[in-house]
Amino acid sequence: MKNICLFLIMLVAMRSAHSKITAEPDSALLFAYATTKNNNKNGLHYAWTIDQKKWHLVGPEHSFVRSDYGTWGAQKRMIAPVLIKGVDNRWHAIWQLNEQDGVFASASSEDLIFWYRQSYPQVLVGDNVSKPEISCDKISNQYIISWFSPKSNKPFSAVSKDLINYGEVKELDSSSYGKQRVKVDLNGIEEEGTLHKVAWEVIDKIVNAQKLEAYKSLLHNERTEDDMVRFADLKSVKANFSIEFNDQKRISDYLMGIFFEDINYAADGGLYAELVQNRGFEYHPHDKKGSDANWNSFKSWKLEGKGIAHKIDTLNPVHINSKNYIALSVTAEGGALLNEGFDGIVVRNGQKYDFSVFVKNVKGNINGFVVELLDENGKTIAQQIVKSFNKKWQKKSLVLIANGNAKKGILRITPQGRGEVALDMVSLFPQETFKERKNGLRKDLAETIAAMHPRFVRFPGGCVAHGDGIHNMYNWKNTIGPLEERKPQRNLWGYHQSVGLGYYEYFQFCKDLGAEPLPVIAAGVPCQNSSDGGAGQQCGIPLHEMDNYIQDILDLIEYANGDRNTYWGKKRAAAGHPEPFNLRYLGIGNEDLITDIFEERFTLIFNAIKAKYPEIIVIGTAGPFNEGTDYVEGWNIADKLNIPMMDEHYYQTPGWFIYNQDFYDRYDRNKAKVYLGEYAAHLPGRPNNLETALAEAIHLTALERNGDIVEMTSYAPLLAKEGFTQWNPDLIYFNNDEVKPTVGYEVQKLFGENAGTHYVDNTIRIHSTDFKVTSRIATSVVWHENKSELILKMVNMLPVTAEIEVDTAHLTSFDANIEKTELNDVPSSKTVKPAKSVVDLQCLNQLKLQPYSLTIFKLTKK
Repeated sequence: MKNICLFLIMLVAMRSAHSKITAEPDSALLFAYATTKNNNKNGLHYAWTIDQKKWHLVGPEHSFVRSDYGTWGAQKRMIAPVLIKGVDNRWHAIWQLNEQDGVFASASSEDLIFWYRQSYPQVLVGDNVSKPEISCDKISNQYIISWFSPKSNKPFSAVSKDLINYGEVKELDSSSYGKQRVKVDLNGIEEEGTLHKVAWEVIDKIVNAQKLEAYKSLLHNERTEDDMVRFADLKSVKANFSIEFNDQKRISDYLMGIFFEDINYAADGGLYAELVQNRGFEYHPHDKKGSDANWNSFKSWKLEGKGIAHKIDTLNPVHINSKNYIALSVTAEGGALLNEGFDGIVVRNGQKYDFSVFVKNVKGNINGFVVELLDENGKTIAQQIVKSFNKKWQKKSLVLIANGNAKKGILRITPQGRGEVALDMVSLFPQETFKERKNGLRKDLAETIAAMHPRFVRFPGGCVAHGDGIHNMYNWKNTIGPLEERKPQRNLWGYHQSVGLGYYEYFQFCKDLGAEPLPVIAAGVPCQNSSDGGAGQQCGIPLHEMDNYIQDILDLIEYANGDRNTYWGKKRAAAGHPEPFNLRYLGIGNEDLITDIFEERFTLIFNAIKAKYPEIIVIGTAGPFNEGTDYVEGWNIADKLNIPMMDEHYYQTPGWFIYNQDFYDRYDRNKAKVYLGEYAAHLPGRPNNLETALAEAIHLTALERNGDIVEMTSYAPLLAKEGFTQWNPDLIYFNNDEVKPTVGYEVQKLFGENAGTHYVDNTIRIHSTDFKVTSRIATSVVWHENKSELILKMVNMLPVTAEIEVDTAHLTSFDANIEKTELNDVPSSKTVKPAKSVVDLQCLNQLKLQPYSLTIFKLTKK
């Protein structure tokens, strides 16, 4: 960021010098408008003129604010914006959002550059607010909003003093509407907007703000593929490195963690070890919003042979929360019911598999069925028989022992006899799960996660937690108790959640990892990109229902921490964990649009938790970006409520991480701590390669340096199943048979393995005046007091060797054998693995960091 500050200083100096030479005007005309390009999604633009003949487009068409209303793709539109200077001396903008909703958007700004939170007041039902206009009466200190309603074919208006609450909607005389916008020819294209006479200083700041953004964009979009040109004359880099071992500060013990979200089939078909897909016959077309004709309650099942038919029934289910079951009508021997699993069932020779099913005999003389596992060729590789069931639901269990292998195996159930039999919750689990837990986790995948040494686990997701509309919010109470009593639901990412991996399993996983649990609960509002139940956050939980919602959150804390004699503690104990889980952290909200609706509900939740459980560290949210409206508004709420920790998210280019190593150096240590809950380096095409991994390593060195303010970090997303991925890049890819950690995983694992309790002051003096060179070398030194280990981390993102002369004066009290770990290759590498070796102090004296490398040295106190 120092280079950006220098640019600003130079820009200001240039402007000052320019103003002394030329006579700039006192004022100019500013034109504010939005185009119809990209379906009206490009936001608010400015152009300026002195004579209304020559127009200067800022950017051109730089977006100073975009609409946040509704879901990505279909919404986020700004149509026909209008600006005025309000009674509060702020600029106010309103605009049309779409062609069907009876709402409009409103936002305000002090300088026309930064815009505060947006609001979407609803003034009509069953009609559209088209081309709204706004005026203010400075005598009565109120605003008049007017608009045209297509259905009524008339203009209407409403009055407001605060642009939050609105009076009665009244029909407006047509002569009083439609005069605010003007049309301007901008280089041959006619645009419609509002015209304002402003001081030249306003224009100057707007133009310079856009220039700064353009400059930062150039830096942040630098890629290694251009390094050979960028650094054509660079042969090598020399530097001096020193460590002040006695100058230390304590940093967070929980810096490195993981964030689990059920995205990319991370749960069902992934970490959750269940091998039967759609075991409860609860899949529904709405899971995919009707986009897949084959996605229904019979998904992944099929019938084989003659004399067998099926229907999905709901009469007298096993439990009301799992209302569907399958009824098989058998009129001849040999017909069977088959399940293909999640794109096949992996079976391993000699392994044991737990099969279970709820079954009842509806009519006839069906007295059992054969349960088999088949390989790809239809050969039986495991078989058992279920017998003796009656006309009431019974749970039947057995163990299948495989005598062969299969990568795309099939489960086959063949009824014995004729008649009608009902089945539900058909389940198949490998006995070999992580920590051998029943209803457990896939062992190889969980072990890969455990190898990262995470100190906390955030769950059950980000967008999954607050859902696609109110009715899709993740409800923790639906995910505990016996599996047949849990309530499955649509996954926001476009598939189904069986919730077999529920809150009890999440807490147990945290304990098995030795990690702090960090559940995230919706802040009374759904995802800001919701497409169900109202766009944006128009559908926040009604205030009269908030007491019940808050009680659910308080009940969660009791479930996790309550004595076994409490109501919810007793349920935890009944599930198999009498002792508390010792919950300390609770996230409220995720990447939310910071609106009045959000703030009102978040405040109610925060105050209730603080009153009953003051020991719980509540984590707020600062939106999906590291700057902008939600970020500023979220932190303003944190200051107002004294929130102890804030969750920040950002996905950036490698260049952003390179040039923002001082991002947290600037944070006020007296304010809320930071949880960096989601971050990753993104390149075009979204690969996870050495370039992105090293950019993340650079950022992690800065996070360790700021470990006194940044307490937690987690890369996102964590898991992705090949062929079923909604988001890239991810940290760990997998299929049914194999786990494929990425280069980014290797970096996260190395930082997790080499964490410290204290940050040790260190200085690197690079012999270069080129900030593009100096910004690509990063260092961190930490001390682990319990292990008596000093750990040096060094990143070189240059295409040349960095020759580092290390002052080893403070290192003579350490063991002569130093563990070295090196990760280096070409930037595009997706398969590079770290290499370990043993070196001595002489190696550090004349250290050479390879091009595009992360190098870690671990020294142990004698």
